[in-house]
Amino acid sequence: MLFEPLTLRSLMIPNRIWMAPMCQYSAAPDGPAAGVANDWHFAHLAARAVGGAGLILVEATAVSPEGRISPADLGLWNERQEKELARITEFLSDQGTVPAIQLAHAGRKASTDRPWRGGGPVDRVNGGWQPLAPSPVPFTEGHPMPDELTTTEIRRIVDDFATAAQRALRAGFQVVEVHGAHGYLIGQFLSPHSNHRTDGYGGTFENRIRFPLEVVDAVRAAWPDDLPVFFRISATDWLPEDRGWTLDDTVRFAKELLARGVDLLDTSSGGNAANAKVHTGPGYQVPFAARVRAETDLPVAAVGEITDPHQAATILATGQADAVLLGRELLRNPYWPHQAAHTLGVPARWPDQYRRAV
Repeated sequence: MLFEPLTLRSLMIPNRIWMAPMCQYSAAPDGPAAGVANDWHFAHLAARAVGGAGLILVEATAVSPEGRISPADLGLWNERQEKELARITEFLSDQGTVPAIQLAHAGRKASTDRPWRGGGPVDRVNGGWQPLAPSPVPFTEGHPMPDELTTTEIRRIVDDFATAAQRALRAGFQVVEVHGAHGYLIGQFLSPHSNHRTDGYGGTFENRIRFPLEVVDAVRAAWPDDLPVFFRISATDWLPEDRGWTLDDTVRFAKELLARGVDLLDTSSGGNAANAKVHTGPGYQVPFAARVRAETDLPVAAVGEITDPHQAATILATGQADAVLLGRELLRNPYWPHQAAHTLGVPARWPDQYRRAV
């Protein structure tokens, strides 16, 4: 099944080996080129398309300058950013790969440095900015106190997501994903660990999902009816049930997403609590995807330490997911899909220019 197409709305995705969104922290941090994709992003993404990925999700792309995780993140709030991404989508499409993009706002985890420079907070003197959040609760010790969003600011961010979706469409993307995982802004609203509000956006489950659903509605309205919308979620905060977001919450929320026109749930976990104890291992997040798939009608993609072709094929064959998303494994090996095809005895879709080698 790894190499069977998957149709969502009118879009046929040629196989079920997809590239997960992975930040490169390689855009210019300021000036006219801030947030603009460059040669690194082109080469990085083009290699995975040549390598046979059926769908490529471009890294978390900020819907506003203050929504970036780091000053070096990609953005999609102006025309230059849109234009340079179009160069990438054209190449991906030419290789038969579906170009997709993840739209994001970092919330209280914004204004941090590149991971290889420590990943700590970046202050205003060094090009940083004041983070925003559902509640004035820092991510962890040493991080700044975020400003609590007003309802007016919440509405503006919803509009930012919709505008970025329109730009993504003009840039040639065929799938847009709303980033609600890993403790960024939308995930911060979902979880009682980070959302301490007492208004209509906090407290009860229904109130905590209000802003995420407003974003989904705005993006779905801005996106063509015949193209799919994905949502990435952290299925659990890896905290005690009375302190954070849980898998039960995810199943309940998935049904709401399906009703709002979301076409697939990209199922990850963690990232919202710095002290959470995450139990990792091969395919450690697959059971989260499997439960959503078993208890709802929403298609799911599984992610997390999926490294072996037989492992990936088994996940699909046993009905645990509809597709697999590879992250670090595709960083290590851009040609994993072709090599998986060889391992499983399936013809690979090599570019014409490389056929003489295979």
